[in-house]
Amino acid sequence: MIVVLDQIVAVAGSVRRALAGAGGGSRLTRAAVIASLAVLVATAVPVVLVLRTPERLTPVVLDPPPDGDLPTIPEFGTRSMEARPAASSPPAAARTTTEAPPAGPAAATTGGAPSPAATGSTSPAALRAAFAVEERALLSYGAGVTISNAGPTAVTGWTLVVTLPRESLEVTSVTGARATRAGATWTFVPDGSTGEVPGAGSVRVTFRVSGAPVNSTPTACTIDGAACSGLPA
Repeated sequence: MIVVLDQIVAVAGSVRRALAGAGGGSRLTRAAVIASLAVLVATAVPVVLVLRTPERLTPVVLDPPPDGDLPTIPEFGTRSMEARPAASSPPAAARTTTEAPPAGPAAATTGGAPSPAATGSTSPAALRAAFAVEERALLSYGAGVTISNAGPTAVTGWTLVVTLPRESLEVTSVTGARATRAGATWTFVPDGSTGEVPGAGSVRVTFRVSGAPVNSTPTACTIDGAACSGLPA
């Protein structure tokens, strides 16, 4: 405001000096100068009033936007985080199921052949035979062979082979078996009473050897291919 007043005063002084230097000038010139001063004053007065009373000016008020036109910006770090659903973690049971280790090599062998102990059955034990001269006469002797089973289960069927020192010796009076001959070798197979040898049991075969008594005992005896015991050395 002070600057504007200074400008008005400066212009008025300039006009006054111009008029004085012109020697009074013409009326037309003075009228033009006066009109210019009037316009200048008329322009300066409103400016001065505005600068002195700025509070009287009517402020420009903008109408608020209608509700719903602008989206509501959530407060950073609070509502946006609350609106976001929390990532659900799998239940403990699901984690346990997926972490279950794969089956190891030991599980693949469970379908193998069962051991003998698992089957509940055992193989029959091998039979044993013991030869013995039970009684002697002038031209003959009586002999017996005991066939035993040391295993827990019964054994069905067997073959007893007795070899005499010469073909002139005869085998008679056979019990517990049926005998067949091939030279000096005699083969005995079970009859109806001795076909099964019970577990931890035995059966007996008896027969009579007739002929000269000198060197008449068997030279060989086997039961299912296994040598008999009791033969003379």
